[in-house]
Amino acid sequence: MPRVVALTRYPIKGFTPEPLESIHVQPDGRVAGDRVLAFRFADAAEPERRDGLDYWSKAKGLALQDFPALAALRTSYDHASARIRVELDGALLVEAGLDDTGRDQLVQAITDFVLTTPDARRLQRPGRLPLVLVGDGETSRFQDRPEGYLSVHSRASVAALGEALPLRIDDRRFRSNIVIDGVAAWDELDWTGDVRIGEVTLRTSGPIVRCLATHANPDTGERDAKVLTTLTRAFDQQEPTLGRLLLPGWSTTEGGGVIRIGDEVHAH
Repeated sequence: MPRVVALTRYPIKGFTPEPLESIHVQPDGRVAGDRVLAFRFADAAEPERRDGLDYWSKAKGLALQDFPALAALRTSYDHASARIRVELDGALLVEAGLDDTGRDQLVQAITDFVLTTPDARRLQRPGRLPLVLVGDGETSRFQDRPEGYLSVHSRASVAALGEALPLRIDDRRFRSNIVIDGVAAWDELDWTGDVRIGEVTLRTSGPIVRCLATHANPDTGERDAKVLTTLTRAFDQQEPTLGRLLLPGWSTTEGGGVIRIGDEVHAH
């Protein structure tokens, strides 16, 4: 029986994953506490709205697609105290809250770091500095799409990609909320209709077309794996695809629910 083997959310868009034993799926389909903060470029707008839902393109601020060096940072967000801690190579880079002073300290530390990396020239483009730390630390606002969604992939698909590279590939490259095991490689791409995970029923949406963020080593930030061309050439894909999106479609728990590690996955 397929089961959930890992659950993750990303409090700060484009930064360190936060592994969890369980996630709360909100009525809008988003994971509570996921993408509640972001480092926005100076000339970028606030999140846009469509059908009453916020969304925010990764092109509007720091994200791994264009700033792979961010993967070398270890960030943690304490949701209770609303404080962010950032480390580099085991040393504290900055720790601060979300008041005005704290936001200024966090922005300065992240800016200084990026300007020491090969990604500096991208940050120095017109309209990008100064960065602004946006978000209230509670509201999930900074997804790439207006529809609330969860992302899922299987361990077997990642293993098949690793064999084709050949290279050991970590699940973290794909930044999915849910990782499952117990299915054959690429099975998740064939799901149709509803998918029930634990107490939550979702409906299948499109496959996830991947970007350059997957080329970044999740420990060092170096682009060390040609994921996109391997997916298209080795697996005859028209677009580089791994994993899929799941949208709200509630069942036993009205208005949302909890998904836990070990939950069974029922799909067809």
